[in-house]
Amino acid sequence: MEIPLVVADEKILKSKHYVCAKMPDHLLAIESSCDDTGAAVFTNGQLASNVVFSQLVHELYGGVVPEVASRRHLEAILPVVKKALQEASVDKSDLTAIACTRGPGLMGSLMVGYTFAKSLAKALGLPLISVDHMKAHILAHFIEEPKPAFPFLCLTVSGGHTQLVIVRGFDHFELVGSTLDDAAGEAFDKTGKLLGLPYPAGPHVDREAQQGSPIFSFSTANIPGHDFSFSGFKTSVLYFLREQIAKNENFVAENLANLCASIQDNIVQTLVDKCLVALQQYSISTLAVAGGVSANSGLRKALQEEASQLGFELYIPKISYCTDNAAMIGMAGYIDWKNGKFSSFDLAPDPRLRSMY
Repeated sequence: MEIPLVVADEKILKSKHYVCAKMPDHLLAIESSCDDTGAAVFTNGQLASNVVFSQLVHELYGGVVPEVASRRHLEAILPVVKKALQEASVDKSDLTAIACTRGPGLMGSLMVGYTFAKSLAKALGLPLISVDHMKAHILAHFIEEPKPAFPFLCLTVSGGHTQLVIVRGFDHFELVGSTLDDAAGEAFDKTGKLLGLPYPAGPHVDREAQQGSPIFSFSTANIPGHDFSFSGFKTSVLYFLREQIAKNENFVAENLANLCASIQDNIVQTLVDKCLVALQQYSISTLAVAGGVSANSGLRKALQEEASQLGFELYIPKISYCTDNAAMIGMAGYIDWKNGKFSSFDLAPDPRLRSMY
């Protein structure tokens, strides 16, 4: 899909940083919203490198510790950026623009990446493009072919967010559903923790589920409309485990695969059902899935089966673009760059950013 060029403000184009409104030769993108430090380079609009450093230290604490995350970003960001430039065979003096996550996310983590990007852009005399992390997840579908056509419904599902968004254009998003409490990724992680699985538990639940069957039932909140709720589901799993362990202290160990399969089936079915209802209500025939939980094999399989049976188009990025990464930031930043949308250096990170709606 060709990305349309919208001419930027004439005053901007005449400034020394924006002479010649042409596509950048090399755009550097930086992502640091949570516990992954990422850097990517786009050359002539094509992804040239994508480097991610994941902070495994948080496994020791059973969750992301914000202070630890920000300190690790400080240690990792320069080597990660250097590696991204090296893999793309680009020198920093060749860069034409810099894009960076402004929010949402952890304030300390965002501050590291955003301050680094602003400083580098200032030093090199380059334009800065602030990127909404959630918008970038959706636009990750445009990094490579095949790409969805507008309009499409996007299920954005991660550890911190669960949303249904109608995407009518590169800058036209309509939020139609979101979680009222916990996100789907959080439900995976916290129920997995109840089973004694290491953090992040979601991928472990997925692997174990492939060896089991969904033979256990848990309560699910009946939320009207397109919103989600997973808090009651987590409580249902907790009470069920307490009851069963009281009868047999080895219950979890003896039934781990089936428990994981049951937990995954419950979460996946909730997500799938909401998607199908929204597709029908809004008469949309294309569904895209984004965010870390879109890497879940059970969710991918269930949606692929529904797409085959019902005839809607389904788009899911490859796994490396599902979890937090700088390639998606670069894609969103590149689109904004071509449309003349630059950021003031007076802006600061915003952990509760909602710039899409």
